[in-house]
Amino acid sequence: MTSKEFSLLIEKVVKEKPDLTYMEAILWYCEENDIEVESAGKMITKSLKEKITLQASEAKLLKEEHSVARLPV
Repeated sequence: MTSKEFSLLIEKVVKEKPDLTYMEAILWYCEENDIEVESAGKMITKSLKEKITLQASEAKLLKEEHSVARLPV
């Protein structure tokens, strides 16, 4: 499986299960498909990593130095 395929699968999981974050979707997918979570880390694309970082920042799970700049809405 390529990184692109893995990321598309995770995107699909998040759309089908909107109550899951991207990180939770990765963990769920790995558990359901007997994939070691450590190996999934190598398959995360830049785009997926940015989405994970954004969600973590919004949930205040990251230190300020890792937070993503956002325009005020």
